[in-house]
Amino acid sequence: MEIIARPKGGNVDRMAEKVFMKSIEILGGLKKLVEYRNLTWLPSLAEAAYVIVLRNEALKTYSEIARELGITEATAKNIATADEMKVLEYVRGGLEERPKEHVAGGIAKLAYKALKESGELDVDEVSLNDEMTEILEIAWAVQVLSKIKGLDFPAGKEQLGERLAGILVKVRGGEYRIEELLERIDYPVNGPSELLHKLKMAASS
Repeated sequence: MEIIARPKGGNVDRMAEKVFMKSIEILGGLKKLVEYRNLTWLPSLAEAAYVIVLRNEALKTYSEIARELGITEATAKNIATADEMKVLEYVRGGLEERPKEHVAGGIAKLAYKALKESGELDVDEVSLNDEMTEILEIAWAVQVLSKIKGLDFPAGKEQLGERLAGILVKVRGGEYRIEELLERIDYPVNGPSELLHKLKMAASS
């Protein structure tokens, strides 16, 4: 008898936000990331949070996740199959060398399991702390990742402009309309991480 897994339902965006914020908590909090200059981890954590939620809650295949997030199928699989305990040992300083595991994927898996065990993942409330994200200028990155969900990459200016209109990008104390930044970057854009990097560079230049 064939058993067909069905999606469990729920708001994927909100669940991914919760996994993202729990991941930061596991890493010691936003202040810790600032102290160790690890804010570059945030886009990878956001991407991994979406992969884990789409895999476990929406029951998407690796190829479906890859298409939806604009990443490779191998990346989606590496995130979803990362050994979370080995990653945790590395983050806590128990390993001298960086493991082959996808670090952001391992952290996101730990965050997802913690939220599931506590029952917090299914609660329909926004757990993203707006004040904290605004202070550290990461809210725009989370908004961008949310808006481009399902977009096929490589993507051009017109496609991105339609999805991202109205977002304000805050970088190093400056505030920029994303439409202005999209005029400054090179195309095509090959994936979410590249898009965030190009936008940040455009705002910093």
